[in-house]
Amino acid sequence: MANVYENVHGNAKEKVVLAYSGGLDTSVMVKWLQLEKGLDVVAICGNVGQDAEDLAWVEKKAYDMGAVYSQALDMREEYAEDFLTKAIAANGLYEDSYPLLSALSRPLIVSKLVDIAHKTGASYIAHGCTGKGNDQVRFETCIHALDPKLKILAPVREWDLLTREQEMEWAKAHGVPVPTTAAKPYSIDDNLWGRAIECGVLEDPWMEPPADIWTMTASAEDAPDTPEEIVLGFEQGKPVSLNGEQMDLLPLIIKMNEICGKHGYGRLDMIEDRVVGLKSHECYECPASLALITMHHALETLCLDADTLQYKHLIDQQWATVVYDGLWFSQLKEALDAFCASTQAFVSGEVKARLYKGSLTVTGRRSAYSLYDFNLATYGVGDSFDRSASKGFIDLHSLPSKTWSGVQGPAARLGGEASEGDGPAFVVADSLSA
Repeated sequence: MANVYENVHGNAKEKVVLAYSGGLDTSVMVKWLQLEKGLDVVAICGNVGQDAEDLAWVEKKAYDMGAVYSQALDMREEYAEDFLTKAIAANGLYEDSYPLLSALSRPLIVSKLVDIAHKTGASYIAHGCTGKGNDQVRFETCIHALDPKLKILAPVREWDLLTREQEMEWAKAHGVPVPTTAAKPYSIDDNLWGRAIECGVLEDPWMEPPADIWTMTASAEDAPDTPEEIVLGFEQGKPVSLNGEQMDLLPLIIKMNEICGKHGYGRLDMIEDRVVGLKSHECYECPASLALITMHHALETLCLDADTLQYKHLIDQQWATVVYDGLWFSQLKEALDAFCASTQAFVSGEVKARLYKGSLTVTGRRSAYSLYDFNLATYGVGDSFDRSASKGFIDLHSLPSKTWSGVQGPAARLGGEASEGDGPAFVVADSLSA
């Protein structure tokens, strides 16, 4: 591999490392960067769990269009172990809904692009993001964080192909084969954590998503009529087993996508607030990611105390926003990771859930580190809760409310201000009835 990079490094022309997917935008870009910018193109496809495990066709397609080097890198295990584990620990859901599948893969892909730019002597990194989407922010922010000296090209922001139809016409005119057609012009990004679908008829938020956009999940109507129970095992917040079988995270996620998708679980249809300030109508298929996050959080409710759970929810939301905004390589992100990691020390155990007709319901959880004490919780035999302590606790707990009520309460209840000379008054029944 090093020799190949060295050969590319020795070419006379300036080089650009292109984040290449084989889709419409990046396929057009391989030609465009050569014709319009006079650059040698190094096309790199990051396999983070797309539909096709064998991406040799992507390498060949780039070569056929004149790339000086093309490679599909298998990043799936690194993606699972170094990125998705952090997403699970943080219950990463942007706007409490979206499991960040695109935002999670970008920093890993960028780290590889920057590394290859160094090895090949490339001066540029190019991406196929539009000028109004989130990914341009993520790619470029991560590049700036890893190597501010690298120059960035964003052809889709520059060229005059204003619509996807015009782009497809340009592709045909320049001999660029593309999988997208005018009749089905969806923009799709998929990886191990799920699929993102946008554009076309989905730009109308009143439009119900067409049935043909879903490929990972069955419709609820077509899902099995019999529920299925699954059991996930966790060690320090990381999923390590499925239905009693020890598994590495990568195959576990693949299996969860299959099981949950079969039951129609994991579809999202949402209005999302993009980094650049606009709202967009987004559809996602996230069977494994939504299930893992839901079941992980269920175990946290058993193993973390109330104050930590409440505060961690705020941290989880901040983590998701930071990652969504493309700030994976940032001081704040590192600090949030450290907090989440510290909370996972005792998040070990099993969670049971039932899948049925598009739903996942947690039906049980257990842990050797459970903070749930049966003898404290039960109302039956074995109850060890000291009821006699409740009276004093309530007196102290309600003391601030009692003090406020006596001094400011009557005026507050009437929606006015206390008159000068008014003193504390605990009798408020007459003013309330008035």
